[in-house]
Amino acid sequence: MATQQIPVVVLAGFLGSGKTTLLNHLLGTGDGTRIGAIVNDFGSIEIDAMTVAGQVDSMVSLGNGCLCCAVDTSELDTYLERLARSAARIDVIVIEASGLAEPQELIRMILASDNDRIVYGGLIEVVDAAEFEDTRARHPELDRHVGIADIVVLNKADRIGDAARQHLMDTLADLAPGRPVICTAYGRIDPELFFDRGPGEDHDAAVRQLSFEDLLRETAANGDTAHGSDDRCDHADHTHHAGHLHAAYQSVEFTSSEPMHPRRLMEFLDSRPAGLYRIKGFVHFDVPENRQKFTVHAVGDFLRFYPAPWPKGEERCTQLVMIGSGIDAPALHKELGNCRESAPSDADQNSMWGVLRYVAAREDIEDE
Repeated sequence: MATQQIPVVVLAGFLGSGKTTLLNHLLGTGDGTRIGAIVNDFGSIEIDAMTVAGQVDSMVSLGNGCLCCAVDTSELDTYLERLARSAARIDVIVIEASGLAEPQELIRMILASDNDRIVYGGLIEVVDAAEFEDTRARHPELDRHVGIADIVVLNKADRIGDAARQHLMDTLADLAPGRPVICTAYGRIDPELFFDRGPGEDHDAAVRQLSFEDLLRETAANGDTAHGSDDRCDHADHTHHAGHLHAAYQSVEFTSSEPMHPRRLMEFLDSRPAGLYRIKGFVHFDVPENRQKFTVHAVGDFLRFYPAPWPKGEERCTQLVMIGSGIDAPALHKELGNCRESAPSDADQNSMWGVLRYVAAREDIEDE
């Protein structure tokens, strides 16, 4: 069975945009999700508020199960490797781009990595609503950063009026066509927009939370000597809505007991509607030699399938969850409904070519 991969999310934005505020929000509200945060220095992380469980060299273990690393670009691969080890039990890795490298360079490093335990989890570009034009004048590359983002967070949206906010939304839509733009204040966004939550607090002492000392011992044992509702922008002031973080995005579920037609599904995935950010779940294809359970992971333009045998007794069906902002749920259901096989012999092995192009490392898997 395929190895469970850890999404690596890149968090970018210019000085003052609020990306570190957003990172601290993710670290503090993960609800059991073990986040590995990679930053340029510890000064931006509110470590004191989360209780330090241990600190040695360039890593800090937080009391809530998260780990923070302060690294430079040359050390990035090393710390991705350390955080991705099974002993760390990390659920998601977040890289704060400032001080490390250009966002597209970080993306290239992640996509080029030989580490089969990690997978690209998306580029989040944080934009300061109140200072956008000034920042754009000082940093013309902002347009390019927004253009390559998988999702744009318009932070501090409570500091500008409705007309200015709509104008800025239109500008961002031109710079990043089809990408979701999420408005917020103080970086308050539900973490589930960016990644799945972890399993929650583990009360079994036999599989207790990994301490920092445990990680160091595991590292030494492996011979590692490296040092160490769709509101969007309609209600931008979230200071009085801390309990309603789901308002900024939508989640749409699709289930089908009928197998999906590979070619039709790929046509849908290749032309995803505007505002759709993430797709997760699994797909059933009734195609000879390809009747495995195809887990799907899509973020922005990035797409991967992971075929594996169906667990015994599990119903063979398709279950997908689509996450985004401003998406048309009935239209999505209709489009995916049209991707079902219309006849038993409607799909053949040639129709799987589009899907198999996105299987990262296809292995010989038993066709049950």
